[in-house]
Amino acid sequence: MDDYPQLFNMNPIHPGKILRQLMTEKGWTHDELATITGISRQTIYMILSGKSNISAESAVRFAAAFGNTPEEWIKWDGLFRLSALSPETDLAQVGKLAKLYDLAPVREMQKRGWISVTISPAELEAELTKFYGKNPLLEEVRLPVAARRIDRIPNLNSAEKAWCFRARQLAQLLPVRAFNPAVARPLEKRLRELAAFPKETRHVAKVLGEYGIRFVVIEPLSGCQIDGATLWIDSSPVIAVSIRHDRIDGFWFTLMHEVAHVLNDDASVDIDLVDGINGVAVRLVEDEAESRANQHAANALIPTAELDSFIRRVGPLYPRERVIQFANKVKIHPGIVVGQLQHRKELGYSALRPFLVKVREIVTSTALTDGWNQMPPQSFVR
Repeated sequence: MDDYPQLFNMNPIHPGKILRQLMTEKGWTHDELATITGISRQTIYMILSGKSNISAESAVRFAAAFGNTPEEWIKWDGLFRLSALSPETDLAQVGKLAKLYDLAPVREMQKRGWISVTISPAELEAELTKFYGKNPLLEEVRLPVAARRIDRIPNLNSAEKAWCFRARQLAQLLPVRAFNPAVARPLEKRLRELAAFPKETRHVAKVLGEYGIRFVVIEPLSGCQIDGATLWIDSSPVIAVSIRHDRIDGFWFTLMHEVAHVLNDDASVDIDLVDGINGVAVRLVEDEAESRANQHAANALIPTAELDSFIRRVGPLYPRERVIQFANKVKIHPGIVVGQLQHRKELGYSALRPFLVKVREIVTSTALTDGWNQMPPQSFVR
């Protein structure tokens, strides 16, 4: 049987030709081979004519009949099928598509309308180049986050990079007055007044805009762990949030954290600020800017001295009525109190959960939003 692979020479042939030669050597007819192997005469005819491939069962039966191995029949069939594939140029296109899909979450970006649904690799390459402002096959995609002081930006996966670029893309089209850091300090007080009642979160976008800060809400893509980001377009700040955990405490902590970055001239992409199960949970390893923003946000919402005093007086039980009384005293929603108590591990996951109300629909009713089946107005689409 070792001679039969030589029939392939440089160009593999259909194993039906090998079968025909073996039948000739044996002097067997179609009917005889069908009787011997138990394979139908029709199947044998299809194989001999090159119209059918070798199945695993046929390979086993032919091997038993002709004294070779099933692996040889499978190998001859496989070599022929490989030789019949598209030219190498087509395979190169497969490789290009694989790289593009590795560099960007293509399917989700197409589904969300961020890029067009394309057929050819060249068209997809052009779409991604347009989206990122550079060809991802030729240059590493880096997020432009210019600020007067640029802080460390974490390594982002492809979904997180796409999310940030989409946030920046939409923010560029938002009309906003010039940002003046010298007069922005009252901003925190204005925002803090909104944190007492969930319905007041509908004013967040307007208040930020009055101080020259663009605000966008982008639904996260799969694998995107970003809660918020502070980006800069020239000297104009952008705050983007994902509200991936729809809780009043998480929203307000993330927002005030990003406001702190703006007031400190930082640029930041903040990952895992909010734990959807255990409340506000800042990252384990933080740089100076992140630590400063975390402390600033927590203190801006509930003065640290006030919360420390409440914990000493009331802990460790925290009855519902006492939490409400404290929230009324500091003029904040009780859900934000619960969130900070969870972060300090004073409260467990299941305690006082009804206070952790949802605010996403309220925020997105007035903010420029991309996601949750809500598309930006036509003027904001690509």
